[in-house]
Amino acid sequence: MKMLKLVPVDTNIQFINKRLMAFAFSAFLLVASIGLFLGQGLNLGIDFLGGILIEAKTDGPADLSQLRGDMSALNLGEIALQEFGAPDDVLIRIQKQEGGEKAQQAAIVKVKAALGTRVVEYRRTEFVGPTVGAELREAATWAVLSAIGAILLYIWFRFEWQFGLGAVIALVHDVISTIGLFALLQLEFNLATVAAILTIAGYSINDTVVVYDRVRENMRRYKKMPYEELFNNSINQTLSRTVVTSVTTLLALLALYAFGGEVIRGFSIALIWGVLIGTYSSIALAVPFLLYIRPQRGDEDEATGDAATAS
Repeated sequence: MKMLKLVPVDTNIQFINKRLMAFAFSAFLLVASIGLFLGQGLNLGIDFLGGILIEAKTDGPADLSQLRGDMSALNLGEIALQEFGAPDDVLIRIQKQEGGEKAQQAAIVKVKAALGTRVVEYRRTEFVGPTVGAELREAATWAVLSAIGAILLYIWFRFEWQFGLGAVIALVHDVISTIGLFALLQLEFNLATVAAILTIAGYSINDTVVVYDRVRENMRRYKKMPYEELFNNSINQTLSRTVVTSVTTLLALLALYAFGGEVIRGFSIALIWGVLIGTYSSIALAVPFLLYIRPQRGDEDEATGDAATAS
């Protein structure tokens, strides 16, 4: 059983002493993510932009240059083609056509006719109108903001407002850095990505609550222990649980990334990044931040803390 321990029981890493390094790294991560979002932007999927999406399997490796030439001759406006996983999988994006649903169906018929016998299977054909896409963007934004607000209220109710503020700062850090990753890699940002962000929020806050629970317990037990030492001990005491949970979750997500297919690849990447950055923020941001807002200690007898410290 000892071999299963990823972190020694007597670990005493000085996380609090290294907090300024962590803060500097996180500040760089946030500034870079915001800069990428504003400068490069997100590669919004069909869910948010509106238009036609066709996923096709060709007879042998797809010749994208020839396919682009055939598609441009259709005069359907902007058309983007890309390899989608295997060399014989092609993803075709077509801008929304002027007119109603009949115009979109006519465009799909034209594309399929142009592709002809080169395509052996149409795996997906979707159409999303621009109005629906705008509504989905608004709904996704409100979903993320509502989740963060609800988490703030929950932590505030369960602990104190200082803990709630620290948890939300770490959570916002995780969300913004995930958006920055998608802007950097230009991965498709769609409704599945929003679901991944909400999942990351849940995972991150769960990890933070575990550490905060130990912080609160130690604050009630060791009333005269300096905050730096108390916070550091709390992180180290929960470090084994944090690492084991993160590693086991990553194993499942890596399998999902490797074998889940191209459709959920962006979702998998978002979750993998979320587990890594969520674990980091719970340890390096959420707890060290408490050092500057000093939550109140409990009302238990100080003798308990004194005796425990002496022992």
